Amino acid sequence: MSILQQPDPVKLVASLLSTERDLIPGVIGALAERYGKTDYVSSILHFDFTTYYRKEMGPDLVRRFITFETLIHPADLPDIKMFTAELEQQSATGMKRRINIDPGYISTGHLLLATGKPYAHRPYLRNGVYADVTLIYRDMSFRPQEWTYPDYREQSMIDMLAGIRKKYLKQLAAARKEKETETAE
Repeated sequence: MSILQQPDPVKLVASLLSTERDLIPGVIGALAERYGKTDYVSSILHFDFTTYYRKEMGPDLVRRFITFETLIHPADLPDIKMFTAELEQQSATGMKRRINIDPGYISTGHLLLATGKPYAHRPYLRNGVYADVTLIYRDMSFRPQEWTYPDYREQSMIDMLAGIRKKYLKQLAAARKEKETETAE
């Protein structure tokens, strides 16, 4: 029989895509105001893996990948996705988004992204939000799945995420130690 237990806290991550580089810092600021200080902001990464966003946002997309210092409960992800959807709408021009914000989290075993698009490998969470298990951590590395988007298959992305996971594991160990100390008192 399995014993039900609460999950470990996870590392909040977000991918921001836009053709307007000057829009990204303000969105990072709004996210930090809501979820706390960022502890990683990638350099500007060129994004040319798909034409999916071209009609809506134009060519020459760039990405910034960010993470937050404060760990979250995994069940918070749908609320975070709804907030990022609000931010996208606030900056939209008519029906066209100027920025795409994909929140997710890194746990000990995977990178999970929140999405509004249902598919066979995406379990429903709530409020129209689905979970995409984008990468699985196995054999000392993140491993793509058959459905993993091409940009998340890139070795440079996997290396970046592995570095973030390493930082997360240190944070998780500290959180566990703090919890043990509180329990002992």
